Amino acid sequence: MSQRRTPLAWIKRILLRVVVTLAVFWGGGIAIFSVLPVPFSAVMVERQLGEMLSGNFHYLAHSDWVSMDEMTPWMGLAVIAAEDQKFPDHWGFDVSAIEKALAHNEQNENRIRGASTLSQQTAKNLFLWDGRSWLRKGLEAGLTVGIETVWSKKRILTVYLNIAEFGDGVFGVEAAAQRYFHKPANKLTMSEAALLAAVLPNPIRFRADAPSGYVRSRQAWILRQMRQLGGEGFMRENKLY
Repeated sequence: MSQRRTPLAWIKRILLRVVVTLAVFWGGGIAIFSVLPVPFSAVMVERQLGEMLSGNFHYLAHSDWVSMDEMTPWMGLAVIAAEDQKFPDHWGFDVSAIEKALAHNEQNENRIRGASTLSQQTAKNLFLWDGRSWLRKGLEAGLTVGIETVWSKKRILTVYLNIAEFGDGVFGVEAAAQRYFHKPANKLTMSEAALLAAVLPNPIRFRADAPSGYVRSRQAWILRQMRQLGGEGFMRENKLY
């Protein structure tokens, strides 16, 4: 005769099923999106639900998928220059940047600095929720390893550029190019790409259609970094375009 399960045993069983389900879901997502376009991201769903719950039924979070060949090479170079200059070489994490961020945050509690790579940001935007927590960072780390293992760097950059948030309801470089410059993503100039990359730290606060002095100064810095990296040649040398 079997013993009755205790409440703790039931909780463990439920948690195990949740973990297995999520692992299968995320693993399948990584495999599927290694070749297929991403229709929407977790952050897009989060934004959409938030707006609907607040009564805004006109808000529509969507992305118009484009391949890397349908974007200007300046766009990929701009986000690498702005967010993750070691992107072609690291395995998903920039250890030196993490150490510097930790040291900075210990001394500046009111001005927290992040150190997320483009790979980490892609994992978070695609599969997880916004905000800061140790749980989310732990899941993000595991998903980053999975993405780096299965996807090429070019694929990671392509997905990132198609789901990145560039403004209120504006996701992906094609939607951003159409909204702010009234042109497709493959027609963006070097300066326009740098401006879009300049708002990425906080695309709700910083606006590409009404750039503040800070955004303009950041755009200028990104342009300098793009030139120092080597321009379009950098993208082709690292097989990112």
